Amino acid sequence: MSGPIWLIGCGNMAGAMLHRWLAAGLEPGLVTVVRPSGVPPAPGVRTLRDLPQGETPPRILMLGVKPQKLADVTDAVAAATGPETLVISILAGTEIAALRARFPRAGRVVRAMPNTPVAIGRGVVGLAGDPGERRAELDTLMAPLGACVWITDEALLHTVAALAASGPAFVFRFIAAMASGAAALGLPAEQALRLAVATVDGAAGLAAASDETPDRLADRVASPGGMTRKGLDVLDANDAMHDLIARALAAAEQRSREMAAETR
Repeated sequence: MSGPIWLIGCGNMAGAMLHRWLAAGLEPGLVTVVRPSGVPPAPGVRTLRDLPQGETPPRILMLGVKPQKLADVTDAVAAATGPETLVISILAGTEIAALRARFPRAGRVVRAMPNTPVAIGRGVVGLAGDPGERRAELDTLMAPLGACVWITDEALLHTVAALAASGPAFVFRFIAAMASGAAALGLPAEQALRLAVATVDGAAGLAAASDETPDRLADRVASPGGMTRKGLDVLDANDAMHDLIARALAAAEQRSREMAAETR
């Protein structure tokens, strides 16, 4: 990849992306991180407390600050961009129109909604916007992170964020519930957690490799009158699990919409 890359903010998500890019071969010398702490996120990465002054605008500038902090960095970022700058925003809820209004000198503006498994190259990145002639470059940048999907209707990024970006947290809660449930039945807590993690990992891998729906795969595990069926009867009663997850996704999506309104 050519040209400098600036990361404005480098918290959990931006940091996960950066570490994966570096592991995939990105030269640390191409990267500048601007963060209040000034602490380098990785060896060889130039790290500053403030945006550099008087330098050539970066080829790629990624916004990784919290949405509520966008106003604090707008003026400095706007001054640092140029026609060759592709702005990538990973700010939840912040719409392209709002970003373009703040950074009118930038050549292109694209939104990316990643999730934390990008750190190991098994993440999901939802993309929206018009990168124009920068599409191939952007696709190459995102490819090491995992599955990348372009969303034609930007409004659907609220749903993508709820499903893919927030989703790992929901899965982690499910793993914790599986482990604590097994521990309550007498299994040592450490073993219960290790088995719960391995079970979810294996089941996800099987679902990814199979042509069958997850519901059909569940039915294949559950013999009539068997132990799995008894457990599924609890989860399926009154659509309890489907209802719980639907409400969690709806709450996350609604918050994304609220953040969009706050940053317009």
